[in-house]
Amino acid sequence: MRPILVRLHRWLGVATALFLFVSGLTGAIIAWDHEIDALLNPSFFHARTDAPALPPLELARRVEAADPRVEVTYLPLGVEPGHTAQLMVMPRTDPATKAPYDVAYNQIAVDPATGHVQAQRMWGAVSLARIGLMPFLYKLHYTLHLPIVGGFDVGTWLIGIVGIMWLFDSGIALVLSFPSVKAWRKSFAFRVKRGGYALTFDLHRSGGVWIWGLLLVMALTSISMNLADPVMRPVVSLFSKLTPSFTENADLVRAGPPGQPPATREQILAAAARDARRENLSGPMGALYYAPMFQAYGVGFFAPGREHGDVGLGNAWLYYNGHTGALAGSSIPGRGSAGDIFMQAQFPLHSGRIAGVAGRILVSAVGVAVAMLSATGLIIWFRKRAARRLSAAATNSRTLGNAR
Repeated sequence: MRPILVRLHRWLGVATALFLFVSGLTGAIIAWDHEIDALLNPSFFHARTDAPALPPLELARRVEAADPRVEVTYLPLGVEPGHTAQLMVMPRTDPATKAPYDVAYNQIAVDPATGHVQAQRMWGAVSLARIGLMPFLYKLHYTLHLPIVGGFDVGTWLIGIVGIMWLFDSGIALVLSFPSVKAWRKSFAFRVKRGGYALTFDLHRSGGVWIWGLLLVMALTSISMNLADPVMRPVVSLFSKLTPSFTENADLVRAGPPGQPPATREQILAAAARDARRENLSGPMGALYYAPMFQAYGVGFFAPGREHGDVGLGNAWLYYNGHTGALAGSSIPGRGSAGDIFMQAQFPLHSGRIAGVAGRILVSAVGVAVAMLSATGLIIWFRKRAARRLSAAATNSRTLGNAR
């Protein structure tokens, strides 16, 4: 059995090593994406005007009036003092060409006191410029910037499949790390004084053993991050009933009487305020999000600057039919079945935010460790591959010599 596991570990490791190396390093960095982004691009984060902020809906109106080609899709409903309001936008359809306008940006930083756009960028574009570096790394982490082909998101699926392979390989690696009961101490040791290949081997084996539980969590949550609906939710539903997700309610969300005008932002926010009281949501409304694919709105509940959810299971969201303004779904941390709460925990666990700053520090360290394990695994593979080839060549040479 062990030889089979060795082969599986070898080929699963080789197949995933480069992907995990990139994901590990980028994950270590983007755990601090907001802070690093603010240091690199102060004009995108710090408002020029020290004055009271305009109402958020007025900000959206001014942005759309300044550039009628765009529609606001993400609108913060509260802004930290001295900070810009960061809005996401999408191009409207050009009536002349029936195609979306060619707009060179999808995120803007707005002075909340005036509505003037201070900076803009294409979030997620391939760019090493300061303005686009952190969004580039963030998207690289979970898609490798691979294209969407025929509606199929190649990068998201690829990284999700890598996560599945990583999860299985983690179990195999643990078994292989303990070849016998008597030698268990060696699986935790690092032969630092010997250095060289011995230390490389120990960094890979013992390093993985020491943080195996954390690696398992990262592998599992990486599947949830990329393949929640097609993979993780069906598996979890085998063990616990799940409340239908926003995307699973797509038909309900899109439905609306023929010819009915779309709901306005004002109507959605009024409905959210009413529903929040009924659901006993104590946090303020933090953001209004429009999902054009589903023709639906989402309203998040969090204080300014807490859009990622800094501790616990994250923020509450209510989802609304974009035609009727009717409530079409919700995600409220800590509520629902055991499966619902398990799914709510996936992003907080993966990002470390479930434990606040300490959790993010731990996730950064694990990200570096994943890159190290991937690199040492490849080094070990190349070393053993060269040794196997040398041994095979020597055997062939002896066989030829004996034949003569």
